[in-house]
Amino acid sequence: MISYLIRRLLLMIPTLIGITFVVFMLVALSPGGIGAGLRAAGGQMEATSRAIQEAYLNDRYGLDDPVPVQYLRWLSQISPVKIGNRALVQPDGERVRRPRQLDTPLAWRWFTEELQVPEPEALPEALLARDASAEDRDRAFRRVDGAFAQARARYVAGRAMFQQELAGYLRATGNGQAVRPDGTVRSDRLRSIEFDPTHERAAEIKRLAEQMLTAYGNAQSHRTRFINAMNARPYPLEGIGIGGVGLATPDLGRSFSSSRPVSQLIAEALPITLLLNVIASVLIYAIAVPSGILAATRQGSTLDTGMGALFVALWSFPIPLAGVLAIGFLSSNDYLGWFPTSGLHSSGAERMPFLPSVIEGEWVRGYLLDALWHLCLPVMCLVYGGFAVLSKQTRAAMLDNFNADYVRTAKAKGVRSKDIIFRHVFRNSLLPLITMFVSIFPAMLSGSVVIETIFSINGMGRLTLDAIYQRDREVILATTAIISAVNIAALLLADLLYAMADPRITYS
Repeated sequence: MISYLIRRLLLMIPTLIGITFVVFMLVALSPGGIGAGLRAAGGQMEATSRAIQEAYLNDRYGLDDPVPVQYLRWLSQISPVKIGNRALVQPDGERVRRPRQLDTPLAWRWFTEELQVPEPEALPEALLARDASAEDRDRAFRRVDGAFAQARARYVAGRAMFQQELAGYLRATGNGQAVRPDGTVRSDRLRSIEFDPTHERAAEIKRLAEQMLTAYGNAQSHRTRFINAMNARPYPLEGIGIGGVGLATPDLGRSFSSSRPVSQLIAEALPITLLLNVIASVLIYAIAVPSGILAATRQGSTLDTGMGALFVALWSFPIPLAGVLAIGFLSSNDYLGWFPTSGLHSSGAERMPFLPSVIEGEWVRGYLLDALWHLCLPVMCLVYGGFAVLSKQTRAAMLDNFNADYVRTAKAKGVRSKDIIFRHVFRNSLLPLITMFVSIFPAMLSGSVVIETIFSINGMGRLTLDAIYQRDREVILATTAIISAVNIAALLLADLLYAMADPRITYS
């Protein structure tokens, strides 16, 4: 058994790599590529602003690198094994890594013989003083980080505006082969092109070039200052390490669309999805398994036929339609108005007492009851479709075992019907139920996209759907990796439960 477990755990690694690689390639090679939603959001902006936005995305996330390089960078980021420089961990859990090299200014040799980079400013005293408090060091480092971010943004904007003007100049002078179809300039083609200072666009080209080169020098200087600030170690290093190799918790990265750590987004959405699915799963099993046992013990009766027809009818009813009808009739004040229409809490629920109580002669339902009230309709829509499958599986497995020889032998020996049903037949019918049970865990993490969207619940399903719309690579890959790992672990758990339920199953 131990060797089997080790083999299965080791096989999880290439399986997860394969799954995430396929998802990464699907996102990267889809129309618009990674970050397409953000680019589309700026569709009404002028061309210069769009170019600046795209240049910033490329600079911030390395989207201009080849796709395999991007994937390997993400893989090293999420891997618990860290090779090379380890990141710093800020108090809020955000990782600080060495910044990427700045892109070299385009056509800089046309205007200067050497790129000028001023000496970086001195670091704040709080970063150098050993007796400085952690709060002072944190504030000082964030000032250095903010100054570098602003300088880098100015350079990215200047380079984008210069590139747009340069592309027009190249086309006007018959050098359109140096411009890609998307409007970016091929820097390798510029070496064979001479700058014409007499051209009508030359003055504007020079002006933008001067701005770009000045911004580059400042950004490069601030980058050096930022690296010096990192070397001052204002924060602890991630994980533990010996030499150039270390172990640390996986870094899920930062979301493109919200500029927040993905771990924070998942930490906010996951408990909501787990709450919904745990309640729904308990209700499904509490109703479907006993009804399946009851139907099997009374095969062919009116009760068996009626429950089967009811569950199949519920299973056939579309969940989106059920959610819309529930809001329209059960939530709308024009009809019953019994339940809230969206969310998990009423406005001002944080000021309520936790349990129902009477305050100043007025009954207040409390935070807990308010949450349960909001959960009624989403859980109802999650639950009703699962009765049929689980009940039918339980009934079919029970009927198979009722016809087995050991049941007839137990009846002949006078064993009570109750013991035959629960101690023998039901136990031997657990294998299909185990298979269905372990498949619930990935669904709990992935969330119910339809339900969370209809009832405006900010769970994992809605988070993943928004990430897909935005082509938010970090969120998509993080949720894919987590759900895939849980899915594989659930399959391993199923094998262990099989062995526990049926002694005949061994993995030696």
